[in-house]
Amino acid sequence: MSIADNKKAFHDYFIEQRYEAGLVLEGWEVKAIRAGRTQLKEAYVVLKGEEVFVIGMHVSPLPTASTHIKPDPTRSRKLLLKGEEIRKLIGLVERAGYTLVPLNLHFTRGRIKLEIGLAKGKKQYDKRETEKKRDWDREKARLMRDRV
Repeated sequence: MSIADNKKAFHDYFIEQRYEAGLVLEGWEVKAIRAGRTQLKEAYVVLKGEEVFVIGMHVSPLPTASTHIKPDPTRSRKLLLKGEEIRKLIGLVERAGYTLVPLNLHFTRGRIKLEIGLAKGKKQYDKRETEKKRDWDREKARLMRDRV
């Protein structure tokens, strides 16, 4: 079940591979994410040493959050991946010029997971081409529906 999607990532990047990562979260963050108070629009993924972090993911605290905690909505959150996957990602990002972008925040067997994508940036003409293709597909579907 999807909690939040990053539609901007599909507009700005060609997604080549997808990985599912766990997140290190605090209690108030889990409650807020379950309530759907999260955003991936400005978020990005970085590699620091042998660790992967998501930066800029906004989680708005619930008004009922505990009083002894000072919630930080945009703190860096560590991603949990297998060591082999992390080493592979490090190689691709540093040598092949790929970028890591968060795509989707969802539940898997009751746990909150973040789907990250290995992506290459789109040029402006690629974005225009994608938009033209999407408009044509929509128009084609409308014509077929009107015809029947």
